[in-house]
Amino acid sequence: MRRRLGPAAVVLAGALALAGCGGSDSGSGSADGKAELSVGAAYMPQPVSDEMAAGFFTVTNKGGAPDELTSVTSDVAGQVTVHETAGGAMQEVKGLKVPAHGELVLKSGGDHLMFEQLKRKPTEGQTVSVELRFAHSGPVKVEMPVKSATYNPKTGH
Repeated sequence: MRRRLGPAAVVLAGALALAGCGGSDSGSGSADGKAELSVGAAYMPQPVSDEMAAGFFTVTNKGGAPDELTSVTSDVAGQVTVHETAGGAMQEVKGLKVPAHGELVLKSGGDHLMFEQLKRKPTEGQTVSVELRFAHSGPVKVEMPVKSATYNPKTGH
């Protein structure tokens, strides 16, 4: 009897473990083996230029695998580039890492997006649509509210 119940118990335990993972998009098993991305705190300060704007947000990864933000598109700009700030100097990069069980924070004075070749100048109160693309995860669409040019997310003003 034990030999028949042993494999059945293993199959049942495996099925229960998979059911606990949620998500039906992957048959990879454990949720720890992939990134689980969400985006929050997105905003664009109202641009002072007719040609360029900046964008900020936080990508949270609750999964056990890292990912990388590789590109961004938006209907408001001809081109959106990803920039990092190191030692006070900003430079365009091919991607920004999203650590496993961590965050990628884009903020004023730090890593950020640059919206170039603006097709229209977004104004406070409007929303800008962006699509974030990652090395391993599917694309994420974000509605980015346009805030005042002097908006500070810490104070909400």
